[in-house]
Amino acid sequence: MAAVLLLAACGCVLIFLHPYMIYPLSLRFFALRPVRVDPAAPLPPATLVFSAFNEKASLPAKIANLRAIRDRHPGIEFLAYSDCSTDETLPMLLAQADLLRVVPSTERTGKATGMRRMVEQARGEIMIFTDANVLLDPEAIAPLLRYFSDPEVGGVAGTLRYINEDAGAVAKVGGLYWRLEEAIKQRESAVGSIMGADGSIFATRRHLYPAVPPHLLDDMTVSMTVTLKGQRLIHATDVVAYEKNATESRDEFRRKRRIACRAFNTHRYLWPSIRAAYGAGDLYKYVSHKLLRWFGLVPLIAGVILGLAGLVAAGQPWLAAAAFGLAALALLLGRAGVPLLGSLYQILLSIVATLLGVVDALRGRTYQIWTPAVSRN
Repeated sequence: MAAVLLLAACGCVLIFLHPYMIYPLSLRFFALRPVRVDPAAPLPPATLVFSAFNEKASLPAKIANLRAIRDRHPGIEFLAYSDCSTDETLPMLLAQADLLRVVPSTERTGKATGMRRMVEQARGEIMIFTDANVLLDPEAIAPLLRYFSDPEVGGVAGTLRYINEDAGAVAKVGGLYWRLEEAIKQRESAVGSIMGADGSIFATRRHLYPAVPPHLLDDMTVSMTVTLKGQRLIHATDVVAYEKNATESRDEFRRKRRIACRAFNTHRYLWPSIRAAYGAGDLYKYVSHKLLRWFGLVPLIAGVILGLAGLVAAGQPWLAAAAFGLAALALLLGRAGVPLLGSLYQILLSIVATLLGVVDALRGRTYQIWTPAVSRN
């Protein structure tokens, strides 16, 4: 019995680790699919859009960044949506009439609604989606648009870099997690399509833009639709965006929980189409990259319980008690911010927040509107 319990515990741990270690390695066995970019092709007309709610702290840098992009790409169109902001966001945007068009709202409707309204008014063939607090490398627009010279490419996700990883354990862990995420996306892209894009920087062909219910995660819905319509969604390392991560644990926990809830609601909305459109390879990628992460806390807890039970069954109750005590002590020290343990504690909090978000979705909770985290400014 002890051997069975310990073997089951190892299996649970492997399931937990699969999205982060086993899955990326398994992508090496997929056939490569290089992107065929035509360097001589003219750049398609583009519209860059972002939504803002109470972003007065971020807008000066954002506006300066947009002007730098306009200097290099005079033909690019900018649209901004103000989601009934209660600070100076709307006046600050309206003051830039020579630079961008503003789509104001008189009520809170959420990012998905704002993006849809801007897409309806856009003139560009390519839609570039970003966030109000994200700064883009002005030199990244040309390579971003050039990827669309490959007719198989329907969407391009850029590379996000956090610029405040030294601001504490929360920001450090967030940056570490994101570097891993970017590495996995790079491998996915090399063999086909990535499994969704982050809203900080991605682009799609405008005719592929779907109807997005307001309570869903718009960046996931829009980017996944590219793959569901038979085109590739690729990852570009030469399209770089910069953002500050949240530095307060409470802010990051709320953000992770909200995103997980919206992501799982989006999964349930897209799942019938995913099953119909994806072959075995893409379905494996989706389950590995998305589903197993959302439920990662379940095999982790199961592995701990089975492991302790296995030690007891093997006649080692004191060893089980010692292991449990050390784990509890590590959690307490991590919560107190002890180096290394503090980072591990933040990773665990992120995993807990993700599962709580999934539970929220299963219980019928939805998020339509958002409030920027103060600690990221």
